[in-house]
Amino acid sequence: MTSRVLCRVNRLLEQAAATRPVLGLDTSTSIASLAVVAGGKVEASLERPVTSHGATLPATLEELLNNAGLNIADLGAIAVGTGPGSFTGLRIGISYAKGIAMATGCELVGVAGFDAIALAALERHNIEQDRLICVVVDARKGEVYTALYRAVSDGLRKLSEESVVALEHLASRMTEDVTFVGDDRAKDAAALMESRGYGVAVFNTGELDLRGACVAALGGARFARGETDRAASLEPLYIRTPEATFKPTSKNPAGMSTEGVWSIERKNSFGSI
Repeated sequence: MTSRVLCRVNRLLEQAAATRPVLGLDTSTSIASLAVVAGGKVEASLERPVTSHGATLPATLEELLNNAGLNIADLGAIAVGTGPGSFTGLRIGISYAKGIAMATGCELVGVAGFDAIALAALERHNIEQDRLICVVVDARKGEVYTALYRAVSDGLRKLSEESVVALEHLASRMTEDVTFVGDDRAKDAAALMESRGYGVAVFNTGELDLRGACVAALGGARFARGETDRAASLEPLYIRTPEATFKPTSKNPAGMSTEGVWSIERKNSFGSI
């Protein structure tokens, strides 16, 4: 099982304090979340509900940079949330980030979107140490995207990689009080756990105004360590194949589902929770 620590935002900002400004961008939900970090602090941030990320991103970025007193050429890196989440939103955000990196020569850093969501919840709601945190986002087809974290003294410990699973299976694998973070499916997961006698709390991603700042902080720390990504290889974390591009084979005699891909490695990782 995965186990690694994600530092608190103030520590991440300290790690990136000596770098050039870093833009954080996340378009995995219907709320565009952007922020700029520089000199060890968050210079500016914006959260905007949108109907079309592609139509609104340029103006939103311009407003953000103006608020921060920066030009796009000042950026040292752009950190972008890689998902999972809305397939269309992820494609737009990552393509836009790649375009900025190619046009300005700044570095590109992919950030796991659920890491930013969990970290934003920890920072905003001061979740107590040792509390289990579960990010839950609707994956449709009766399933959810999910990942598990635990609050520790210096931040978060990531307990599982991102997976797609039936909500009932997710709930059946947890045997302790838990804080859920996500969309309406997080509320459904909380109801299941509460019906089994566990203590729950629920936070909606729409309330997490630090999400863009967390993407920027996580990306800035990676940038400071020289851990950047190539535009040619950075891809959205879909977990399963987008329906718009998935073409099933002619027949499936074994009767197996063809709705998408959930790797054996991820299944085994989640099954051990």
